[in-house]
Amino acid sequence: MKVTFIGTGSMGSLLIGAFLRSGALQPHNIYATNRSSHKAELLAKRHPGLHITHSNVEAARGSHIIFLCVKPLDFPSVISEIRDVLTEDQIVISITSPVLIQMLENLIPSKVAKIIPSITNSVHSGASLCIYGKRIQPENRILLEQLMSSVGTPLALRETETRIASDIASCGPAFISYILQQWIDSATELTGISRREATILGAEMLVGTGKLLTEGGFTLEELQQRVAVPGGVTAQGLAILESRLQGVFPSLIEVTHRKYDEDLSKLEISFNNIAQNTRG
Repeated sequence: MKVTFIGTGSMGSLLIGAFLRSGALQPHNIYATNRSSHKAELLAKRHPGLHITHSNVEAARGSHIIFLCVKPLDFPSVISEIRDVLTEDQIVISITSPVLIQMLENLIPSKVAKIIPSITNSVHSGASLCIYGKRIQPENRILLEQLMSSVGTPLALRETETRIASDIASCGPAFISYILQQWIDSATELTGISRREATILGAEMLVGTGKLLTEGGFTLEELQQRVAVPGGVTAQGLAILESRLQGVFPSLIEVTHRKYDEDLSKLEISFNNIAQNTRG
């Protein structure tokens, strides 16, 4: 099976490395191309046997699965470049939320899916968000979910849920690590605990909390009630969080959705221009 990655930046190289470490793909299965040939060549050195191509067309031709790992606003130019070599049998995957499946289905004959990975997939953990186009057949879905299961937990969603799900699953590691960083900074400044010790404690706490919620049978509310004895230290701390965090997460969701809407509007214009040029 030939699996192509167009774009080997942060997320493209992360997925390639994760698939190889899991054994789901072998280097000879993978064809990669990047606007900067230097990045692609470094990737090939890191994974001997991986194929580097020097054009998107060459990479896409004859591939079974094509991961498009480029920035949202670069999609129209990449689609314009490769569309003439795409076929009905191929599966084209967008890994970015504002590129709508219908935008791609309107321009290419291939089956289309959207799979939003997370940095957590690099350690074979976390969720992968899976959204399927109307041409995706049950056997295609099984293939893709088997592949993504090798690096995390695939979760099928409606496309309307993509942005908020991405906030939690894909952006979430950055948001949570920022909160933990602020907590650790305060702990070291106010108590004298070393940064290394506080970071280890925080990281292990996150791992354990995740397991309690996924494997331990706890709901979020049950976990808080179990730890927070009435009138105790944890209860006092939760009261502070409850009073100080009011409005933070609505604002966070508002800003991520606003950025999504801006990108979506720009993409609609670009993809419409491609469609009009084709008809012309």
